[in-house]
Amino acid sequence: MRGVRVVIGLGSNLGDCLETLREAVSQIRHFCEVVTCSRVYETAPIGPPQPNFLNAAVAVECTLSPLALLDALGHIEADLGRDRESEVRWGPRTIDLDILWTSGPPIRDPRLVVPHPRLHERAFAVLPLLDVAPDARDPATRAPYSVPKNQLVRLTAFEL
Repeated sequence: MRGVRVVIGLGSNLGDCLETLREAVSQIRHFCEVVTCSRVYETAPIGPPQPNFLNAAVAVECTLSPLALLDALGHIEADLGRDRESEVRWGPRTIDLDILWTSGPPIRDPRLVVPHPRLHERAFAVLPLLDVAPDARDPATRAPYSVPKNQLVRLTAFEL
């Protein structure tokens, strides 16, 4: 994926969320070149009652295939305490790492769809994406991404 920019979304709402996000970025640096990091946003959760999330994004360049990158991100999640087997769908988590968007062609695989299928519906993903890829467009419509309205998102003073 060299020369292709990939945006990875990060979210956390359990434990020391900011430290967890920073550690995730540190581990991503082991196999990708981190080009830029977004600001950190505090966002209301989707799903059952739970603490607010801290969300961010990193733009990376990487030589891994999309599925190898997905697997590497899964290893980071596990290392940082995420247990996908026991968690509730859209429930609290120590870390969530999603491949949100790529400057390359869309990816359609049973394990991975990029751009993220609900990206355009989620301010907590679109705002950090636009921080690191302000010219990002939906590959299907070629329309620039815009922030969905009426979703609670607050910019924090934190940085990655």
